Amino acid sequence: MIKASYQKIQLEFKSPVLTTRGSMKHKNGYLLFITDGGKTGVGECSYIEGLSLDDLGRYTTKLDEVCYAIEHDNINEIDLNNYPSIRFGLECAWLDFKRGGDRIFYSSDFTTGKKQIAINGLVWMGSENFMHQQIEEKLKEGFSCIKLKVGAIDFEQELKLLASIRKRYDAKSIELRLDANGAFCEDNVHKKLEQLATFDIHSIEQPIQPGQTALLQSLCKKPIIPIALDEELIHLSHQNNFDELGKIRPQYIILKPSLIGGFAVAEKWIQLAEKLNIGWWATSALESNIGLNAIAQWVYPLAGNTVQGLGTGSLYTNNISSPLYISHGHLGYNPNLKWDL
Repeated sequence: MIKASYQKIQLEFKSPVLTTRGSMKHKNGYLLFITDGGKTGVGECSYIEGLSLDDLGRYTTKLDEVCYAIEHDNINEIDLNNYPSIRFGLECAWLDFKRGGDRIFYSSDFTTGKKQIAINGLVWMGSENFMHQQIEEKLKEGFSCIKLKVGAIDFEQELKLLASIRKRYDAKSIELRLDANGAFCEDNVHKKLEQLATFDIHSIEQPIQPGQTALLQSLCKKPIIPIALDEELIHLSHQNNFDELGKIRPQYIILKPSLIGGFAVAEKWIQLAEKLNIGWWATSALESNIGLNAIAQWVYPLAGNTVQGLGTGSLYTNNISSPLYISHGHLGYNPNLKWDL
């Protein structure tokens, strides 16, 4: 007889992380369990306050509804339109459950340990010294693609940081991706992009706040720096507005399954993007190793040679022990290691 339950998890950052939405010391979420006999499937319902579009006021009420529906075999009747992170967690829990409950969602060369996934090294906002320290660590760890959060500290300091990187490493040696999290506005976005473009930037995620379609279209039509949609895609997914991608025509889209509503939604975006010749990659959104593992296994056969954004598992002091590891700028899976829930 199938049973369903959930448990709150609070992940503690090794040090507070600074974004344009403020400082974060910990990250909350829920694990969703589907059990029958000795078999348990686990999914992660992972949201980010201030970014996710989930109705957090009724979150546990909806989780109660989901668990009841699973146990009474009517889960398809539950409306999860306002709960993209629960939809993601449910999708993962079912995948795990149906495959035997061993956290192997998709068998591949990744899960057997034969191949790894190239990932970017994430550098968080902070003081100039702190960001320099992070950059040096990522370069020593063998990353050839670095993603920097910009827009939360003094812009001139950020330009100096980028200049210092380019003095040592050209674009062939280090690929630089930027994430502005909507930090720029109509009055300054063109000037700031022009200043950033002098450093051979691969792309910039979400330079302006979502919802400014006309401005975004103009930035993408003649890009100073190739534009990647991030928060914009979260809102379009919530509105079920896939047609907007053909109007905006960005150079890239960023797929965060836990924020856009799961793998089925992500695959719909991929199909549309590839028809429009728009590039894409997947990014973890501060999930624990449960969610990160699911995203990595899902994206591996789709990723090709594109560097993915799956390096967030090492951010926490109390992450769930797993077979995942990072080595020389790649995410790997060691099948000889065990999960510890």
